[in-house]
Amino acid sequence: MSIEKAKNYLKQFGADSRVLEFDVSSATVELAAQAVGCEPARIAKTLSFRTNDGVILIVAAGDAKVDNPKYKARFGCKAKMLAFEEVEPEIGHAVGGVCPFGVNENVTVFLDESLRRFETVFPACGSSNSAIELSIPELEKFSGYKAWVDVCKGWRE
Repeated sequence: MSIEKAKNYLKQFGADSRVLEFDVSSATVELAAQAVGCEPARIAKTLSFRTNDGVILIVAAGDAKVDNPKYKARFGCKAKMLAFEEVEPEIGHAVGGVCPFGVNENVTVFLDESLRRFETVFPACGSSNSAIELSIPELEKFSGYKAWVDVCKGWRE
């Protein structure tokens, strides 16, 4: 089960016991915000893309949307999300629970600037009814991210 994979991964940081599991779905930003009890923007959604260099994850704020020109300028190709059926085999987590914890080895993680305005955010933990509250430094450490990127729009005031 994917949540177990995420928990086992988080164990190395002593954070596995902090994973929240809900009786309701947290598979979308809106549902996760309701389950957690926070504003949707603080949900750290994890989006999966195929680039010329392989599969990547971009963790972004719940209110941010990928800006195609910014994405193309950063990654050198058009933003092409993985198809539903590709996500689990390529990433290691199914749609609704995709997170940057315990992903397949060939997956590169990027964090979007839209997250930096929050003290803590809530990424999923491998299932459609889980999350963990992390500070930005914890998200950096736990995700094993490669770089911060600025590829989203719609979140700046």
